[in-house]
Amino acid sequence: MPATPDDTAPLPGEDERFDALVTEADTVSVAGWDFSWLDGRATEQRPSWGYARAMGERMGRARAALDIQTGGGEVLASVPKLPPLAVATESWPPNIARATALLHPLGAVVVADEDEPPLPFGDAAFDLVVSRHPVTTWWEEIARVLTPGGTYFSQQVGPASVFELVEYFLGPQPPEVRGARDPERARADAEAAGLAVVDLRAERLRTEFFDIGAVVYFLRKVIWMVPGFTVERYRPQLRALHHRLETRGPFTAHTTRFLIEARKPG
Repeated sequence: MPATPDDTAPLPGEDERFDALVTEADTVSVAGWDFSWLDGRATEQRPSWGYARAMGERMGRARAALDIQTGGGEVLASVPKLPPLAVATESWPPNIARATALLHPLGAVVVADEDEPPLPFGDAAFDLVVSRHPVTTWWEEIARVLTPGGTYFSQQVGPASVFELVEYFLGPQPPEVRGARDPERARADAEAAGLAVVDLRAERLRTEFFDIGAVVYFLRKVIWMVPGFTVERYRPQLRALHHRLETRGPFTAHTTRFLIEARKPG
């Protein structure tokens, strides 16, 4: 009888494909913030506002700019024109090395920082601070290092992002977890730090994973999705998800993103 989505028996060659895909994804480097390894394996709809382009436009007008949690420096390196002073911070050693190699030739300085306050800079040091997908936003520190009239511009992960995948591995999450990273909470925190929010937009976007290797790579790279993820720890769930992908097609989830721009009164 032909296989159906409800069949539990593995398809011919399914176990071999599982082992090959998982081994490949579990050994490839996940340094930096470049997701090109997922080309053809996963897709993610992009927000309509075009963060990298919009950030580049602001960089072109800035005198001194700071990119917080730069990852491997890929987004900052894409800017057509850096300001006279461009600084990036990063905490993860492999990313520090990668960002240094990428950004130093462009004239940007990379500073190792633990992503905990205080930022290692003086008051009013930058007229532009940016950050793409920060783990935590320390609003009071951002306000401190901004010059009067300076701008913070950031694309951030919104609430319950890719939670279809998260909850596949971890089970249903409580409301306080699903509701974390609310854009309106970001607005309130920015205003509490003395900043004026001039733009706030949010979108829910479609993401698809086509094979189990894409899932493994994604969870190894975006480590806060399933904390403590390893292939061995979650092998039974991975094998079941592989069978689902083989028999039903892509696993669909939804990312949430929001754009926030805030200014320091001047």
